[in-house]
Amino acid sequence: MGLKDWIEAPATEVVPAARSRLNWLRGAAARFTTPLLPDDYLHLANPLWSARELRGRIVEVRPETADSATIVIKPGWGFDFGYAPGQYIGIGLHIDGRWHWRSYSLTSPPNWDGKRISIAVKAMPEGFLSAHLVNGVPSGTIVRLATPTGNFALPEPPPERILFLTAGSGVTPVMSMLRTLSRRGRHPDVLHVHSARTEDDVMFGDEIRALSAEQQEYRSHIQITRQAGKFSLDTLDEMCPDWRERTTWACGPLPMLDEIEQRWADEGISENLNLERFAVSRADTSGEGGTVTFEKSGKSVTVDGATTLLEAGENEGVLLPFGCRMGICQTCVVPILSGHAVDLRSGREHAEGDRVQTCISAAAGDCTLDA
Repeated sequence: MGLKDWIEAPATEVVPAARSRLNWLRGAAARFTTPLLPDDYLHLANPLWSARELRGRIVEVRPETADSATIVIKPGWGFDFGYAPGQYIGIGLHIDGRWHWRSYSLTSPPNWDGKRISIAVKAMPEGFLSAHLVNGVPSGTIVRLATPTGNFALPEPPPERILFLTAGSGVTPVMSMLRTLSRRGRHPDVLHVHSARTEDDVMFGDEIRALSAEQQEYRSHIQITRQAGKFSLDTLDEMCPDWRERTTWACGPLPMLDEIEQRWADEGISENLNLERFAVSRADTSGEGGTVTFEKSGKSVTVDGATTLLEAGENEGVLLPFGCRMGICQTCVVPILSGHAVDLRSGREHAEGDRVQTCISAAAGDCTLDA
């Protein structure tokens, strides 16, 4: 390894390798302050400065509905604001002595004014972190951030004709796309169908209606399902006769996305469809549970058969790689050194020597991971 590579190495996991000047500065800081780390000094000056990780400060929590809120974050040193509209980021929050991580779609356009980003979070009954972000996190809280990623993104230039199909919190990545189009002055022909249970449950309802009134090229239809029932795909022929030719982005509950995926396949137009799933569709299976050992971290934990390996590690403070947390992006893959794990979606069992997706796999007896 040459001198340049040796100096840059500590920063390569935080800042993309292409940004070599920033890598050199951060890597040099890490090398030449050892055994003390740069964070030991930087944190005293500004808690957002870190040579090891991306950080951010929550600067605003703005209610959207009774159970959802927009979280505005000022990222620290090293964050890339040139993300694609529709991508998501990881958020790590320190609660009761542990770091809790989840991924949320960005709702802000790239390179937003003030060098800030925003996400929108809906509090779920089973969602510990989502409820805390919506109802309990104060402004000023420091969070950890993962690099923006994801393929559910608006290209540049955008298609001339677009169809958005969203429901519930599935509108969040589409808001980043809509705000980006407005900011850039790009107004392709857009039809946006959004579903919510009641008027009070419509996230960004006022903004969607304002866009529809202000931009002739943007049409919206808000389906209030408690009054009008579920939106029927059969109505697209009347509402949007050219829907088969449009590039479509769909995000919402799994049954809705499964229906859309099947309809597009039946029509032979699957290449026009982009899907974003916020949850993992699991098979009727689980692991046996057992003791999961993280070899590199020197930690072990006993878990049940429904707890993913990723969750098991995070609950013990093990910093495992992750991305989508849905088994799509392959970021969380680690090798199994011994024992067995089971894929919670398919029921397929993995053994020693296999590489396993920790976000959708659970222990099938005792197992050891190279992490």
